[in-house]
Amino acid sequence: MPSLYVMKGQDQGTLFDVDDGSIGIGRDAANQIRLHDTEVSRRHAEVHYDGSTCVISDLGSSNGTYVNGRRIEKDHQLSNSDRVQLGGTVMLYTDPAEKLPEDISDKVDIVPRGLLPDSSRIVRSMSQQEGSQLLNLDFEGASSPWLARARSNLQIMYRTALAVSHTLDIDQLLSRIMQLIFEWVEADRGCIMLLDEGTKQLVPKVRRNRQGGDSSDRLTISKTILDYVMQHNEGVLTSDAKEDERWDHAASIVQMGIREAICVPMQGRYDVVGVIYIDTSLTPQQIIKQKGHQNKFTEEHLKLMIAIAHQAALAVEDTRHYGAMMQAERLAAVGQTIAMLSHHIKNILQGIRGGSYVMETGLEKHDEATIRKGWSMVDRNLNKISAMVLDMLTFSKEREPEPLPCDINQVVGEVVELAQAKAAELNVAVVWQPGEDIPTLAFDPEGLHRAVLNIASNAVDACDGREAGQVTIATHFSPDEALLRITIDDNGVGIPPEDIERIFTIFVSGKGSKGTGLGLPVSRKILQEHGGNIRVESTVGSGSRFTLELPAVLGGTSCEPSPIAGKTGQMARP
Repeated sequence: MPSLYVMKGQDQGTLFDVDDGSIGIGRDAANQIRLHDTEVSRRHAEVHYDGSTCVISDLGSSNGTYVNGRRIEKDHQLSNSDRVQLGGTVMLYTDPAEKLPEDISDKVDIVPRGLLPDSSRIVRSMSQQEGSQLLNLDFEGASSPWLARARSNLQIMYRTALAVSHTLDIDQLLSRIMQLIFEWVEADRGCIMLLDEGTKQLVPKVRRNRQGGDSSDRLTISKTILDYVMQHNEGVLTSDAKEDERWDHAASIVQMGIREAICVPMQGRYDVVGVIYIDTSLTPQQIIKQKGHQNKFTEEHLKLMIAIAHQAALAVEDTRHYGAMMQAERLAAVGQTIAMLSHHIKNILQGIRGGSYVMETGLEKHDEATIRKGWSMVDRNLNKISAMVLDMLTFSKEREPEPLPCDINQVVGEVVELAQAKAAELNVAVVWQPGEDIPTLAFDPEGLHRAVLNIASNAVDACDGREAGQVTIATHFSPDEALLRITIDDNGVGIPPEDIERIFTIFVSGKGSKGTGLGLPVSRKILQEHGGNIRVESTVGSGSRFTLELPAVLGGTSCEPSPIAGKTGQMARP
């Protein structure tokens, strides 16, 4: 289902689902999407979704409706990742079902070596780092000042592009940009400030001082320059504040004695996200000592700084956009999880309610058999909800296995006992074939027990209704490979080839309303935590084999064996 996620504004962090039909957006409580933003009209806009396309319409609002920074005059069809702005609120539109670009895989052939005559050969290969050295070559004509400056500027922009593409951390990005600026420009001090989306105030993020490096000395920046840049959205260069008509001689820039400064806006795709400021400051004593002052900054430096600021702004916007996308996806996943769990919990509660009704009837009639039947229903559903909660905890929580020296036949044997109890109700046989001469191994017995139990339960369910349904569980130890294998075979309905990978996706179940879609993802996660994995082989109509493989780590003294461990060929059939 499409959604609108509030990235900026009073309702920041709220996710609104876009249902089929028309949805009103505005301050009024009658709107399905209500925004607590005083700049938004009571009935500001309307979104209409017909199951495939989503169109937004402005309803004559006073401040207008903007999509990707442009005001819409008529109906506008939204696309995935569009930014919708109403007043001071910015929302991100996402549509998971939006059509993907045309598949052209059938129009491009990748031919394996040897199938077609091919006389081509690789004559030279080059890494990205080596390729960038083109900008440092001293070729003929490099003595031209214009060409030298152009090549230098190209190198600067190339390195800036690399810097902004290698990190999604805004603080690291800005620090790297400021470091590169000081390599290219003879600035004494510098600072990058970002605009706080809530207060609309510039907040310093990175500062640098050439003399003191990252010293603790305070950096004083002229508010006169900042105000001009933000109000006019223009970069400025000043070489002498006292002779520049743009500055009021009583303003802070003159009082501070700054000789040169460059301040440029960080203009992104949609808005200004901050400013970059650098300056030089010489005392009268320094000017006398240097016998005058020669300007360090030129218009070329200003152009270069504007280009750098634009690159940095795009990177900041992309990082924020990516973060908002991830948050929207997380909230959507939470919503899906709640919906799926609510469905399963409702079914379980209905079973408990039915069992309690049967027990109540038995109590009224003093019928012990009816009471036992009702309790059996309640107990069965309590086990279901307990298993579901444990699966959710296992899947959602990052954990390290707690390996203990144990007998694998004991752990799997206990699973066989549980599977036999369930199989007896479905007229399915369970065969237990413990491996011989398996040494004591170190693994997480609780985790592995749960992983095997989930798959064994699925195997029993797959044989439900099959004539002579049978599940075979076996353990194998390969000392040469240092691997432990647990195989679970069934002669059930089988799994279609296209569904084999999907069965490990959370909430995907082949058992319809009977399954939670948690068992197999949890089992795979437990095996992967042990450094192993699960392999599946299946034929529709014939059955499936699940092989659980994990490294065989020798342990110490084993725990006590269970009564079922070591007995071969046990079967359960009513």
